[in-house]
Amino acid sequence: MDFRGFDEKDFAVFEIEGLQPRMEALIGRIRPKLNELGERLAPFLSAQCGEEMYPHVAKHARRTVHPPADTWVAWASSKRGYKALPHFQVGMFGDYLFIVMAVIYESPNKNTLAEALGKHERKALNLVPEDLREQFYWSVDHTKPGGTKHSELGKDGLRRIADRLGSVKKSEVLCGRFLQKDDPLLKDGDKLVQTIEDTFETLLPLYKMAF
Repeated sequence: MDFRGFDEKDFAVFEIEGLQPRMEALIGRIRPKLNELGERLAPFLSAQCGEEMYPHVAKHARRTVHPPADTWVAWASSKRGYKALPHFQVGMFGDYLFIVMAVIYESPNKNTLAEALGKHERKALNLVPEDLREQFYWSVDHTKPGGTKHSELGKDGLRRIADRLGSVKKSEVLCGRFLQKDDPLLKDGDKLVQTIEDTFETLLPLYKMAF
């Protein structure tokens, strides 16, 4: 079955007030799409990474008061979880869809990636094709929307990320492509899946730097 993509009603879920009403909408509208993406892209990522990659859809189970500001599906090389490992994600904030590679604060691979970014600065800065550098972002906090455009990062920005990653316990880094909620690409499921695959291919060298 063809993937349907995402529309305005999906992003509008993040405007719903209250934990329970928003969670009901997330579970009803968005989670089936994330599950579908998880299963569909797992074989592609497994082939790219050279090992089995397992999908994990966010459950937001620890939330008791505040409704989630974002949701996602992540792929990692463990069936049990993804947070301790470098991983790929597709997810949504209220304004955009994100397609990223992430190493978050729970991962011991932070130091490995910090060292690799220092050694392979040029490789990291040339990761993204020139025509896409306005759409790719770097972030140091997965809980907050936004980040620094790849086109504006530069050597100094990359060094700050690498230094922080290697020295701050709660540090993390995410890099990937943001598609604004009004981007027509989001509604074309097949083209969106192709874009996600292309983005993950672009991010694969960064993923491999973390091991």
